[in-house]
Amino acid sequence: MFRRGSAATERRGTPADLLVVGLGNPGADYAGTRHNAGADVVALLAERHGGRLRLSKRERAMADEVRVDDKRVALAFPQTYMNLSGESVQLLVKRYGIADPGQVVVVHDELDLPLGRLKLKQGGGLAGHNGLRSIKQHLHSDEFLRVRIGIGKPPGGKEQGADHVLKRVSRKARTELDIVVHEAADAVELIAAEGIDAAMNRYNTRA
Repeated sequence: MFRRGSAATERRGTPADLLVVGLGNPGADYAGTRHNAGADVVALLAERHGGRLRLSKRERAMADEVRVDDKRVALAFPQTYMNLSGESVQLLVKRYGIADPGQVVVVHDELDLPLGRLKLKQGGGLAGHNGLRSIKQHLHSDEFLRVRIGIGKPPGGKEQGADHVLKRVSRKARTELDIVVHEAADAVELIAAEGIDAAMNRYNTRA
C-alpha cells in the first residue's frame, strides 16, 4: 500500500487525518483479555467522542469516524483475528484515504513492557507481535505509529505466552490495565492534537 509513489485513492471526499487501529480478537471469549487492550482503547475513544463502532463487512472491522481536536480520526477494531490484522488494515487505509504510514496509529499489547507501562514510537521492530507483523506485510511499511500497552511477561516464560495474553485477568491486573487503557486513549488524542513527537515526549518519559 505504501510503496514508493503509491497513494490511497479509494476515499471519496475529505480523507481522515488519522486511522487509529486497536488490535485484538473478536468475540466475547476474548473480551477483557490482555491481548484486547488495543481494542479497548479504540472503544473508549469512540465513547469519548460520540462515535459508535459498527461492523463494516467490506473492511472486516468495527469502525467509525469521529472528531478529535478538529481532526478527522477513523477508529477501527479489525475482526480478522490478531494474526490477520493487516488484511483489515489494508482495506481501512483505502477506505479512509490514508496516504502515509505516519497517519496510521496501531494500539496494541506489549509483552516486553511491564504491566501498566505505556510507550509510543514510530516504526522499528515488531517484538514478535503477530498483529504488527501482518500489518507490516500488508502495508509494505513498518513506519506506522505504535501505542504500546504493557501487559508484562508470563511468569512461566514463553511457553505460557498464549495463555497469558488470552486468559481473563485478575481484579488487580484489571485495575492496572484500565488505568493504562485510559492513558493510551489520552496519548492518541495528543497525537491527533500535537503529533507523535509531543506525545512521545510526554508519555515515554513517565516512570
